[in-house]
Amino acid sequence: MTITRYKTGARMSQAVVHNDTVYLAGQVADDGGADVGGQTEQVVAKIDGLLADAGTDKSKLLSATIWITDITAFNQMNAVWDAWVSPGNTPARACVQATLAAPQYKVEIAIVAAL
Repeated sequence: MTITRYKTGARMSQAVVHNDTVYLAGQVADDGGADVGGQTEQVVAKIDGLLADAGTDKSKLLSATIWITDITAFNQMNAVWDAWVSPGNTPARACVQATLAAPQYKVEIAIVAAL
């Protein structure tokens, strides 16, 4: 059994690969001042980078969990998501309103993907 970890820190890894499956930690924006759309763009860019590090891409998404702090911004987040997600390869997805770890974060996305 092989487990490969990417961008590993004392508390967590940003990505873990096991049995041809990639598990991403919840990703948040670096610019906490951006609106939901801007933060979502940053998050999906991070996801693209982590998936590439693991040897896969967004066409292999299996599931996505999205946390958003204000559900009234759902359409703004979805506009970015819909432009980014691979057509015909959309994952199983959940999206909920939640309080995130720090007040500057407006959206967080966790991904599971195949290699």
